[in-house]
Amino acid sequence: MHVLVADDHSIVREGLKQIIRKIECVSKVEEASDGHEALAKIEKNKYDLVILDISMPGLSGLDILKTMKDKNEKAHVLILSVHPQEQYAMRAFKLGAAGYLCKDSINEELSLAIKKIAAGSKYISLAFAEKIAFDKNDDINKLPHEKLSEREFQIMCMLAKGKSVKEIANELFISDKTVSTYRMRLLEKMGMKNNTALTHYAIRNELIE
Repeated sequence: MHVLVADDHSIVREGLKQIIRKIECVSKVEEASDGHEALAKIEKNKYDLVILDISMPGLSGLDILKTMKDKNEKAHVLILSVHPQEQYAMRAFKLGAAGYLCKDSINEELSLAIKKIAAGSKYISLAFAEKIAFDKNDDINKLPHEKLSEREFQIMCMLAKGKSVKEIANELFISDKTVSTYRMRLLEKMGMKNNTALTHYAIRNELIE
């Protein structure tokens, strides 16, 4: 397997590479230190597996995953996150991720996750598997952000991090007007009036660091 590891912390990348190189099916490991570098490498090279940190400067793991889906990139994707699984995992799987792993479980589960993905399976931790089994998808019980579309959720997180409409438009290659329309729509869905409320909500629900 040809693997790309994308994480903005060099220590984490080194730790991941050490674990990955011990796996028999892995032949080559490359790395990227932010989202833009990761996406550029994905578009240029053919990887069997891409391991993405969900929170990176520039583009997040979910941003990259959505772009890969839109461009029909064939590489399998394993998402790594410090966030509680229920906040992001379902969105990652809907965007085509092959696995989702919390960073505090890397040492114990990374090798198993990679082997399962290499064998054509998806990797889901027991805790998240149980959540899926018992989730009735009842809109009444969903948190406000869980009712957003993928693009609305993406823009909500960017706004919550303090990014301007223009910055978001440039990163997502859409117009300022389109971003403003999404902003108005997601604020209405979430029952909020401004970006400050979004930021407080996102921090409280551990959607951003």
